Amino acid sequence: MTAQTWMIILICCVLAYGYAVLTDIIGKKKLIARKYFAILIVLISAAAATLLASLQKHVGAPIFGLFIGMIIYNATSGISSDFKEGTTFASKKYLSFGIVLVGATLNFTQMAASVRALPLILFNICLSFSIAFILGRLVLKQSNNICTMVGGGTSICGGTAIAALGSIIKASADEIGYAITAVFLFDVIACLFYPYLAIAIGLSPEQFSFLAGTAINDTSSVTASANQYASLMGMEAYDGGAVSIKLVRTTLLIVVALVVTAITLRARTKASIEESAENVGYASAIKQVFPWFILVFICMAVLNTTGLFTNSFIIAFFKNGSRFLITCALVGVGFKMKLKDLFTKGLKPLLLGGCTWLGLAIASMIFILLFSSFVNNAPLFG
Repeated sequence: MTAQTWMIILICCVLAYGYAVLTDIIGKKKLIARKYFAILIVLISAAAATLLASLQKHVGAPIFGLFIGMIIYNATSGISSDFKEGTTFASKKYLSFGIVLVGATLNFTQMAASVRALPLILFNICLSFSIAFILGRLVLKQSNNICTMVGGGTSICGGTAIAALGSIIKASADEIGYAITAVFLFDVIACLFYPYLAIAIGLSPEQFSFLAGTAINDTSSVTASANQYASLMGMEAYDGGAVSIKLVRTTLLIVVALVVTAITLRARTKASIEESAENVGYASAIKQVFPWFILVFICMAVLNTTGLFTNSFIIAFFKNGSRFLITCALVGVGFKMKLKDLFTKGLKPLLLGGCTWLGLAIASMIFILLFSSFVNNAPLFG
């Protein structure tokens, strides 16, 4: 980790801690020491997770953060309600801020540049959600929340998509944890295995870009896999086609989030009407359900597309700061999960994640092999 990265983490810690204090002051709440000690533990744990992630290329900081929180929680007995309030604050509030900063790293021009990959990406999104709901609901008897997060996490951008969609559908900490674990395991397998598979079956660099960009979840995993492929192929430079395609998937989080919001809004409005037998105002329902941070997320993406964010430190702050804050949120989520539940209740979500991952892998391979001339004529963007 560079000195700049540590500086960004320090700035994020100060802002995050200050926000917690300011929230209680504005709300005229008592400043409870145990709550702020919990937030401090979350921030330190997130910094440790970021350091662990920097020491290797295959596991991202949010995953380390989730498991650090789980380990501390399961190794500690008698956590007070005030301490839990601090970890809950981190899991909810820091998540929203992290996702807003993710928006500042997106650029809509990527959609135009990588238009050749869009048909496969859109098909994979539909396929992932179809597998997640058909298999998850009918066979594995999983909740709508689990199916939504596994489908979104597999088809878009792993932990970031799960965190964003989980916030919209009001998923529990356990559900978020199970979904992230399910998607993470197969993401690592794809990252390590795809470069060797590509070489074994003779995929061209363009074909590998389509495979890695559409069938590996986390951006850092896509980058690591692309670098490994380049190394195995003896390429001195690899211009990032896989990463550019992956960024198109991340941008589509905006569309998926809005669709999930609309579906959630409709379902909750209908439920409210049935329960109260009263006509619930649509505007009131929107106010209760709509995740307003998504609007800021979109605005940040628009501003970045216009070229507003050009300073190198600002760009680095958005990139590293977003991941750090999401890591903080997942540390908080970890403080609500029991390890024994992960190996019992979490097994079916894990199976569901494997099936959706396999579906996307097969779909991407079929597309790449059937339309090889189309894929090979695609420029490697970035």
